[in-house]
Amino acid sequence: MFDLSGRVALVTGCSGGLGVQMAKALAKQGADLVIIARRYEKLVEVKQAIEDECGVKVLPLKCDITDTQAVDAMVDEAIRTFGKIDIVVNNAGTGAVAPAEDISDEQFMNEVQIDLFGTFRVARAVAKKSMINARYGRIINIASMYGLVGNKIAPASPYHAAKGGVVNMTRALAAEWGKYGITVNTICPGYFITPLTEETLRSEYFTNYAKTVIPMERYGEEGELDAAVVFLAAEESRYVTGVALPVDGGYTCV
Repeated sequence: MFDLSGRVALVTGCSGGLGVQMAKALAKQGADLVIIARRYEKLVEVKQAIEDECGVKVLPLKCDITDTQAVDAMVDEAIRTFGKIDIVVNNAGTGAVAPAEDISDEQFMNEVQIDLFGTFRVARAVAKKSMINARYGRIINIASMYGLVGNKIAPASPYHAAKGGVVNMTRALAAEWGKYGITVNTICPGYFITPLTEETLRSEYFTNYAKTVIPMERYGEEGELDAAVVFLAAEESRYVTGVALPVDGGYTCV
């Protein structure tokens, strides 16, 4: 089960952190990769590491997902190289933390442009240029548990709004594109330590907070998103669509 040999997966936000972990999980199942980020030099490092470890083909492409023309050109280049795109993992994102009353219009719009509209741009381009004609596709949007609930420790209303938008946009696209054999699902990760979150999550204050609000009393560990992304990318999940899957140690169940 879950053999992805012959499939092509496009992963955004793949210069580090969870994006690299999920890309590697797909590669270990046999998928060739198109890896996307703004920092091309980081992509080259990721490409080499995954090719050496997994023996698949990896195409690194620099792309700003807030630029529609850049997204369309990136998807065109991926299709020229591999002939198709079977799987998309929309992982690129950002996160503004500040009290709601102090959030500027620019901060809010930047969050929406990247986390919500950027996710839509990539999904739209891949569906239009490859998946609809192929009558096959697996789109996996990476939202957040914060797209399902609020929080009392890190005020981030633009992030909550954008990720909540990703969750319901996922349902809308699943409903619209199901007739083409395309499934659209979202993973809602909890607290995972990455280079961007490590300083905050390692603090004594945040660690103590996490133990009180996460039923499993710990953060997510490297590799604990792998099973979710592989399952939703595989042929075996063909009757699963429109789902928001929390991988959060139980944070959203209490």
